[in-house]
Amino acid sequence: MSTALLYNKIGRQIWLSLFGRWIFALLVPWFVPTISYLLIGEPYLQSLYNFAGGTLMIFAMTIVAFVPHDRAARYIAQKYPSLDSTIKRSALTAVAFWILTFVFVTFYMFFIMRFRPFEARLDARMMINVYLFEFVAVILLTGLYEINYSLNKWKSLKINKEAIKRAGMQGQLQSLKSQVNPHFLFNSLNTLSALISDEPKRAEQFVDEMARVYRYLLQTNQDELTSLAAEIRFIRSYYHLLRTRYDTGFDLVIEVNDEDLGKKIPPLTLQLLLENAVKHNSILESNPLRVQIRSLGGDLLEISNNRLTKSTPVRSTRLGLANIMAKYELLSDRLPLIDNNEAVFTVTLPLITPKTVSA
Repeated sequence: MSTALLYNKIGRQIWLSLFGRWIFALLVPWFVPTISYLLIGEPYLQSLYNFAGGTLMIFAMTIVAFVPHDRAARYIAQKYPSLDSTIKRSALTAVAFWILTFVFVTFYMFFIMRFRPFEARLDARMMINVYLFEFVAVILLTGLYEINYSLNKWKSLKINKEAIKRAGMQGQLQSLKSQVNPHFLFNSLNTLSALISDEPKRAEQFVDEMARVYRYLLQTNQDELTSLAAEIRFIRSYYHLLRTRYDTGFDLVIEVNDEDLGKKIPPLTLQLLLENAVKHNSILESNPLRVQIRSLGGDLLEISNNRLTKSTPVRSTRLGLANIMAKYELLSDRLPLIDNNEAVFTVTLPLITPKTVSA
């Protein structure tokens, strides 16, 4: 890297770390003159030269010291981002600030005592006052950082919550668009009509499962997450409708570990993947479409289906997969993985636990 590019990168980082933050703007007007007086003593106020020069010198020292303080605060915030970790984050930030402040202040006082710039008269009593002042300043600075962080975090969570609601509404609309439409109703009612005359008991069961499907579709997106157990109960009802319609041409295998049932996923995720499989594959009793839902361990759930090319392929809009990815981006640090090869289409979903939900 050239010297010019290196200086440009350093300057950009300093600008973003310091002058782009309101904390530094609040700190400078009172902190720099006060600490200048404590470090230089009475000569600081005895001439314009000493006042201006001493202020600029301490201002430059403050910038140098503030950069590692700012980076330490941001590093700790990244390690403990949750609002539930406020006390721990504040305590660690304060300790880091006190250590850094002690190192920088000690070095600066040694420099001033050694070279006596601007006729400085720093003695032992003044050094104690400097340490006491810095101790109080660190408490105030920590408070400002925590207030700034908490407000921004709260704002971010609020924005994310609104985005999740929008994604949920889009998912609900997409699901209803795919399911609650004349074509779907026509096929369902045709199936029901045939069952009523030939198999009335199966017709009654079909109506019950159909009611469960529609109830879940209409209600579930009120929540950001649903348990895997609830989603699988819904999928069994949804599968019953598909199985009644396609008979042995469609098969679903669910192999989910009991310990995964209490974990969370975005609602309608499995339904969208089953719908995707039915939409893009041929379904024949002689060559069935098979969908498998199984636990992989490590908080992962795999949904796969064999690929059976349709004679007239359906154009993919990828809205269902895009909706799933959008929800995971908002709700988790891990994203689904998609493997689309010639034989099998596979989606691996992360199961969301309280530890993996984005804060």
